[in-house]
Amino acid sequence: MRRKLVAGNWKMHGGLAENQALLEALKSALNGLQGAGMAVCAPYPYLAQLQSELAATDLAWGAQNVSEHAKGAFTGEVSTSMLKDFGCTYVIVGHSERRSLYGESDETVAKKFMAAQAAGLIPILCVGETLAEREGGVTEQVVGRQLDAVVHAAGVDALAKAVVAYEPVWAIGTGKTATPEQAQAVHAYIRGKISGLNKAVADGLVIQYGGSVKAANAAELFSQPDIDGGLIGGASLIADEFIAICKAAA
Repeated sequence: MRRKLVAGNWKMHGGLAENQALLEALKSALNGLQGAGMAVCAPYPYLAQLQSELAATDLAWGAQNVSEHAKGAFTGEVSTSMLKDFGCTYVIVGHSERRSLYGESDETVAKKFMAAQAAGLIPILCVGETLAEREGGVTEQVVGRQLDAVVHAAGVDALAKAVVAYEPVWAIGTGKTATPEQAQAVHAYIRGKISGLNKAVADGLVIQYGGSVKAANAAELFSQPDIDGGLIGGASLIADEFIAICKAAA
């Protein structure tokens, strides 16, 4: 059976004091919890804090983005080796906000995915459609295209050392959530598409759901056969919510 993974994406939130309070609550409630992997992905300046606070716990940590370049004249960018210096396990690549706000193409996301893996990081590859694309009936074409860019560049076997997160763009931070059936349908499509290339990789692939997951809907979402946990946004900043979501996964 695939192990579930719950990862919190703090986005551009946090501060040393509020982070400390949140991390203390998470450590107290979740350290030792069995049945699900747990991680926190924070803004770059707080990775040292995560390393210090979580190193002796069962919670992993990671970053929200990374450069596809190893080093060089790329002012403002952060490399995979820098993330490794701070003990990161995971890095999010291709989040819809990076794609839409900063123009990251499928090809750029694939390069970041490969750079992360080359450094020994586990990429959390985000895929998903906008509301217009869903209403246009092209969800599978969009998600398939985003997956194909990575598979063509890195090979399907690379997904054995990665996580895929399906995040319907229309359900991120809007309070709207795909029904469990809607989410499951896309997760099943993703697993089926990968299975057509390598069944063993598909069977072991962790596919998270990310789109306004809350304590109130986590258990129902996670009970679906192809939903293996969540990439949690706003709820990961609220200790009681994130704790409840992790326990629902476990």
